[in-house]
Amino acid sequence: MRKPNNPAISVMLLTALMSSLSGCSHSASDEAMARDIQGKISSDPDTRDSPVSVAAKDGKVTLSGSVTSPAAQQKIDQIAHEEPGARGLDDQTTIQPEATQAAAAPNPAPEEPKPQPIVIPAGTVLVVTTSQALSSKTSQAGQTFLATLAQPVSVEGRTALPKGATLSGTVVTAKTKGKIKGQGELALALTSVSTKGQTYRIKTNVLSSTVKGKGKRTAATTGGGAAGGALIGALAGGGKGAGIGALVGATAGFVGGAFSGNKQIEIPAESPLSFTLTAALTLPPPAK
Repeated sequence: MRKPNNPAISVMLLTALMSSLSGCSHSASDEAMARDIQGKISSDPDTRDSPVSVAAKDGKVTLSGSVTSPAAQQKIDQIAHEEPGARGLDDQTTIQPEATQAAAAPNPAPEEPKPQPIVIPAGTVLVVTTSQALSSKTSQAGQTFLATLAQPVSVEGRTALPKGATLSGTVVTAKTKGKIKGQGELALALTSVSTKGQTYRIKTNVLSSTVKGKGKRTAATTGGGAAGGALIGALAGGGKGAGIGALVGATAGFVGGAFSGNKQIEIPAESPLSFTLTAALTLPPPAK
């Protein structure tokens, strides 16, 4: 018995077989493509934190899930487009809300450095002129006197205390010299400075001068400072203290501007004196 020979049926069977083989080949290629893209996304430092799923069909790649940032989304699209065999891309990923908010928020302006306080160090000399006369005969211990800053004080090129600032001081000791025995003594120190409407406590050395014996006099500086405690001579502009010379030395103090008939220590008004800070003075930052 002879088998039927129908060419049409043979062609149909062959076509079906080839289609089946082609479908299996495409399916295998799509799966391999999806795995490869997924692996690249997982290993790339810019995209590995984004939970994205990859699928492929007939060469078209579909992405789903969420990404951590717009930059990560762009990088994932690039990986998919560059995959060999990819014929199209359907990106269904969404950007995580916090990343969207961060991208939309304006960058904060950098903070300007805060102005720093001005610190006048210990050892700084304050040159002042007295506002009133002081005397071992007429002044009293504990008495307050005023003075004016004769020279500005600067720190790192900035004026910390301007010329003309008001200072307050105290008479530490005032003793009248007796006609027969005993010594005259006058000691002064500054206690505060006022500038820009504010008053600040300060600590300075003590300037002291004594007269004893037959008109002999000595001068000393206590509380720190060497030549910083010297009574300086005339400043620009003169004044009643213009004739007072400076006493310079390791223990220089001040010498009275003049002696009265019974050799008392006298400091006339507007006499220039120099005091030395024994503790740093901190002032607020300058206003802008």
